[in-house]
Amino acid sequence: MKPVRPPIQTDTGQPQAPPTVTPLTESRAEAYVASICFKIGPPRRVGVELEWLVQDARDPDAPVDPARIDAAVEALGLRPPDPTLPAGSRITREPGGQVELSSPPADSLTDCAETTLRDLGALRTSFAARGLSLVGLGTDPYPRQRRVVVHGPRYAAMEEFFGRGGPWGKIMMCASASVQVCLDAGTDGPGSRGFRDRWRLLHLLGPVLVAAFANSPLLDGRPTGRRSTRQAVWERVDPSRSLAPTPLADDPRQAWARYVLDAELLCVRRGDGLPWTAPGGLTFRDWLRGAGERPATLDDLDYHLTTLFPPVRPQGHLELRMIDAQPDDGWLIPTALVTALLDDDRAADAALAALEPLADPDRDLPGPRGTLWTRASTHAVADPDLRRAAVACFAAADEALPRLGAPAALRHAVAAFADRYPGRGRCPADDQLDALAGRTSTGTRTRPGTDPATTQETAPC
Repeated sequence: MKPVRPPIQTDTGQPQAPPTVTPLTESRAEAYVASICFKIGPPRRVGVELEWLVQDARDPDAPVDPARIDAAVEALGLRPPDPTLPAGSRITREPGGQVELSSPPADSLTDCAETTLRDLGALRTSFAARGLSLVGLGTDPYPRQRRVVVHGPRYAAMEEFFGRGGPWGKIMMCASASVQVCLDAGTDGPGSRGFRDRWRLLHLLGPVLVAAFANSPLLDGRPTGRRSTRQAVWERVDPSRSLAPTPLADDPRQAWARYVLDAELLCVRRGDGLPWTAPGGLTFRDWLRGAGERPATLDDLDYHLTTLFPPVRPQGHLELRMIDAQPDDGWLIPTALVTALLDDDRAADAALAALEPLADPDRDLPGPRGTLWTRASTHAVADPDLRRAAVACFAAADEALPRLGAPAALRHAVAAFADRYPGRGRCPADDQLDALAGRTSTGTRTRPGTDPATTQETAPC
């Protein structure tokens, strides 16, 4: 369910074709975005995009030569015209060397799980044969130089753009990983199957997902004071492309169209080896009004859409971007939870009832900023309000999963996670902090190595 990103390593910025030359008007641009980003129909499909940090299997804090990652990907034997893994997933490389597996859209949660597990097994086998591990953490915990190792004009422009605002963009590009759950937008009608209610529910659910699956308490070898450092990083990245459209009460199509045009340009595609760096402060709307170096085209708008990173991104389907990468096959849990809460009417109603008391439209901004999102990334489900909402959402999912035909093993895994983590006010990040504290107290060399019991922030988050 990832139509905007091309397959293996072609996301380095090389365009498939030169931009069209037909100038684009502002009204046509808004109408186009509103028409393509929410594909209307009964919700049934689900997919996932899994980002993985790559570590040396024997020495996790050692830097990994990008050539080893290249070799592991090449050994999969994926070739055009259909460069996919056996079950249909595609592989892309992230700028810092992370690897992403994007599943094909599946007609059920069960099919999505089976397909992704099969392809992930092939990917893990290829990397293990070269002494590499795919690691599910929201941020790279080890102190190391951050380099953009996947080259091309797109990533060079991204590096320059985000560098204007401090280190956060490079941390996001080179040292973070996520689980992205993708679901159909929904119908054009009212109720839990309509795209308007699904859009609102996902934004209300966002802080609870951040809290329940927080898994990035470490950066540069020490605790940051956040359970989800990855979320803290997103709080500091360019707001024109990382916030949610406002107000959420508006028609999502119109709100998203305005958001797209008002976002700053991250890059401008140019030919003949020229850099793609965009002028500072130039929005796509400015470009349409004649401020750019040439008239903007529909191809430019399509590419601009791929450079926006809000917590819920409409790409025809809805892509959730706020969940930290999870250990091992832990990605199955948020995938099952979100699918159950969105695709089962009774679960959706129960989730909405649990989440609405958290909303404070007079004070909170839509993610990733706002007090609730900060509480989620800092305290996770140790926050009593977030814990209460998370427990209720897991309970609603537990009842819904049998109705969706989820296999018993997956239902048991979701229930076990709910008991181990939100039921006890914990999240996966707490396991990392406990392990770090144990190594410190026994005098073992810690990797990374400071005492997580400190309550002050020890890294710039």
